[in-house]
Amino acid sequence: MASIRRAAPMVFKPSGRHTATVIFIHGLGDSGQGWADAVQLWQRGNRLHEVKFILPHAPAIPITMNGGFSMPGWFDIKSVDALSHTTGTGPEEDASGIEITREYIYSLVQAEVAAGIPSERIVIGGFSQGGAMSIFAGLTAPFKIGGIVGLSSWLLLSRTFKDRVPADTLNKDTPVFMGHGDRDPLVLYPMGMATEKKLTELGYKVSFNTYAGMQHSACIEELNDVEEYLLSRLPPQDK
Repeated sequence: MASIRRAAPMVFKPSGRHTATVIFIHGLGDSGQGWADAVQLWQRGNRLHEVKFILPHAPAIPITMNGGFSMPGWFDIKSVDALSHTTGTGPEEDASGIEITREYIYSLVQAEVAAGIPSERIVIGGFSQGGAMSIFAGLTAPFKIGGIVGLSSWLLLSRTFKDRVPADTLNKDTPVFMGHGDRDPLVLYPMGMATEKKLTELGYKVSFNTYAGMQHSACIEELNDVEEYLLSRLPPQDK
């Protein structure tokens, strides 16, 4: 994966002065385009008018649970069981793939910082596999970020997660927004709850939001809640 060429992310520019950025990471088999409608919804009210949205595209990689055939993915998933266990009891994970994607996410953050956006004004978020990457990359980041969003997701490398967090724990107080449908047939609801429980026990500030009847998808209520979270973490700086 390290040598795979990546397509440039989709970018949605702010309507006002650029003071903040959201990097939102799609799920397995999708592309950044799959979350374009959500971004347009978040931008429609013009309350996030200072926020730039970046939607990266995963490279096509062999996915074991897909019979080894390639599809857009941020890391390999060995089996369906990897998406249905509770935290800490799952099968072997693709640690190297996860680490490579984490470094790519950090490169996107660093590019924004180089352009003048403080890392504290950058939120990392995503859905499913992308949400799992967001939680992992955000909480283990060697720099302070503004927030973390994990939708229909779970904690990666949970058995060794604590050891992967930098000693200075820069994001110990960074609020994490989690959203999960209680009818999710893929990333099971108990898996999301187990993630919230483990992170809370480790001292992180997690808001876990349940959406009744929602399966492995996003609903308008959840998207509205994400917008409120983004507004709370990235308030406008213009006067």
